[in-house]
Amino acid sequence: MPKAGLILAALALMGPSLNAAAQNIGHITLASTTSTENSGLFGAIIPAFTEATGIEVRVVAVGTGQAFEIARRGDADSLLVHDTEGETRFVADGHGTERADVMYNDYVLVGPAGDPAAIADAETAAEAFALIAAAEAPFASRGDDSGTHRAEQRRWEAAGIAPASPWYRELGSGMGATLNTAAAMDAYAMTDRATWVAFDNRQGLALLFEGDETLFNQYGSVRISPERHPHLKHDLAAQWHEWLLSEAGQQAIADFRVDGQQLFFPNAE
Repeated sequence: MPKAGLILAALALMGPSLNAAAQNIGHITLASTTSTENSGLFGAIIPAFTEATGIEVRVVAVGTGQAFEIARRGDADSLLVHDTEGETRFVADGHGTERADVMYNDYVLVGPAGDPAAIADAETAAEAFALIAAAEAPFASRGDDSGTHRAEQRRWEAAGIAPASPWYRELGSGMGATLNTAAAMDAYAMTDRATWVAFDNRQGLALLFEGDETLFNQYGSVRISPERHPHLKHDLAAQWHEWLLSEAGQQAIADFRVDGQQLFFPNAE
């Protein structure tokens, strides 16, 4: 084959990769929670977003409190967390420009299958927490200022209880690590349902209490203020925020399942 033909053939072979490179227009850093990462949600929905926009999403999965701090420092282009009160305050304080409900699920209480505190018989979450305290049954708390930890603290407050050692253990750990500790010490714990369903080291743990409306778990997307942090990739982050709220993004969330179970429910439903 003539030299010119060889060059054209080589370029033809390179065409798809050149097109893909042209479509890859950059990346954003997303500060989010451990539950969205550990459950496998991001692994399922981010590729669809990247395919549609050419934007990669690099996730920093930490507790919600840490995610807020990362965003306040200007080290993340976008936030996806689950503390509506904190998100609203973040925007009101000028760190963000907009927040929107994206999806929801719920929290559940897990513990030793034998249920020494008898919380499976409780009618409300407040009663379940009170039973654990009355029995001084071991309770493993994340203790990390995450959205789950904040929600758990509100549940103790609603029950009129100030939990304390030695039965109450604050671990300073993510949700998966907290569940591992609870399994090892036969302790109760509060977890988001998505992490529980995806958790494969349950040992003697069982889901014991669920269904109280106070265990509702809302996730929100927050856009960071360009005035506070002009160096961030606000245009790309806006596309992520808008995609999450779009029909395609909401459908991707609804389609995500583990063992056939839907773990997150889009707010557009």
